[in-house]
Amino acid sequence: MADKKSKDDLLESADGAADGAADGAAATGEQAAAPAQTATSIKMISHFTRDLSFENVGAREDQGQMTEQPQIAVNVGMDAQAKGDNRYQVVMKISGTAKIGDVTRFLIELEYAGIFAIEAENENLVHPIIFIECPRQLLPFARRVVADVVRDGGYPPLMLDNVDFAGLYRQRLAEWQAKRKEAEAEASNETLN
Repeated sequence: MADKKSKDDLLESADGAADGAADGAAATGEQAAAPAQTATSIKMISHFTRDLSFENVGAREDQGQMTEQPQIAVNVGMDAQAKGDNRYQVVMKISGTAKIGDVTRFLIELEYAGIFAIEAENENLVHPIIFIECPRQLLPFARRVVADVVRDGGYPPLMLDNVDFAGLYRQRLAEWQAKRKEAEAEASNETLN
């Protein structure tokens, strides 16, 4: 039976590495310099478009003719789930909007997923690998899908910039730790009352 864990369960499992989250994130990069410390293996088993939506609002309104450069906003999110023995599904969620003033030209939403087999002697490295290295490997494929779909919609291809997944990971872990401390403080206050 597959072991299914939510993103919060994966964050909970990283609690042992929470104090050294920055060290754990850096360790994935340091590992190449010092391979004798721990043995880690990451293998992408498959990758695929899980969900895709493109709304070509501009084409419906004026056949896609633009007079100005649109303002483009792109958001990237991550989700992960354990799928059994050392296997994880990592999903990159990308949403983008192009507007000229208040008028929306197009909307794109993509969920691009990969199944990874991760073997690590140090279990504290698994969590940062899932949320840093796996998305780094998925990004070129997701970038191509976004560029092709936007181009096929009649616009210049939208090329996604590189993403600092280590920075996002540290930010998300810090937010989770702050929420956890807040919940623990509230629980201890309720116990005293």
